Amino acid sequence: MATLIRKVGRMTTNNTITAVEGIKVGHAHDLDALTGVTVVLCESGAVGGVDMRGTATGTREINPLDPLHLVERLHGVCLAGGSAFGLSAAGGVMEWLEERGVGFPVGPTVVPIVPSAILFDLKVGDHRVRPDAAMGRRAAEAANEEPVSEGCVGAGTGATVGKMLGAAGAMKSGIGSAAITTPDGLVVGALAAVNAFGDIIDPETTRIIAGCRANSGGFVDTAKIISGPIPDRGFSPENTTLVVVVTNATLSKTEAKKTAQMAQVGMARTINPCHSTVDGDIVFTLATCKHSEPVPLNRLGVIAADLTAQAIVRAVKSAEPMGGLPAWKSLDKV
Repeated sequence: MATLIRKVGRMTTNNTITAVEGIKVGHAHDLDALTGVTVVLCESGAVGGVDMRGTATGTREINPLDPLHLVERLHGVCLAGGSAFGLSAAGGVMEWLEERGVGFPVGPTVVPIVPSAILFDLKVGDHRVRPDAAMGRRAAEAANEEPVSEGCVGAGTGATVGKMLGAAGAMKSGIGSAAITTPDGLVVGALAAVNAFGDIIDPETTRIIAGCRANSGGFVDTAKIISGPIPDRGFSPENTTLVVVVTNATLSKTEAKKTAQMAQVGMARTINPCHSTVDGDIVFTLATCKHSEPVPLNRLGVIAADLTAQAIVRAVKSAEPMGGLPAWKSLDKV
């Protein structure tokens, strides 16, 4: 039986993460090298949380998201390609914010709190070109409250999925976003940069829509093959799905972390296998705390999971063929 993505509110003219007031998103990328940066900014500050399920993560400035950490608010999240090299992009975002007086006050200046995570895209495009501080700065400069551009942009420029057989069987992916406003004024959005080892499942149909391709056509079904008696293929830890969930709900840091945990369910619905030993899956939560009415945490978590699933599907369906790899748009569909 298909697992349906619940529609719990009304879709607006902006059904991406920037539907949450005060949130800006910016992309910068190199379409020749196939790599890029995406920033989610909240210049007025947001309560943050994080949940990391993958074992191949690459991160920076994650400690402030711990409920016991001194810092109460963060000012953005930076997602980048380039593997660990791409972590330097966050420096450019920080410099841009500091120049505008946005950050944690420390006396002579402010220190912007910008957690960062990376995905591996060095096997597509030109591996010698990686996101750096200059590219991070360009992404911050481009950030706005307009509906988010999706597909092969920003951190999703070099994203791919279905890599059990390596690049030969992989498909192009990208960035997707979804948001919803409930009748009582709660707004929740999600953004996903999808660079998964596994296949992407549409929860509405339970069918694979992108993933490892078989030589004879169709999909290999990565999870089915792995669950059988196959030899160790030496899979490489070069895969990651990065998600940012944003809400106007008023949350504590502990509640923001729990929301991130529950949002991981959306990743598990749409990526198979998910949270593997070769994925660096991470969900960040940002709460602007502008919605004054109490929001049951379980309700928020269910909505976050649904939107995460939608954002992942949109990341695949909006991607274009690039780097010699096909995309969902270029496949023959029955």
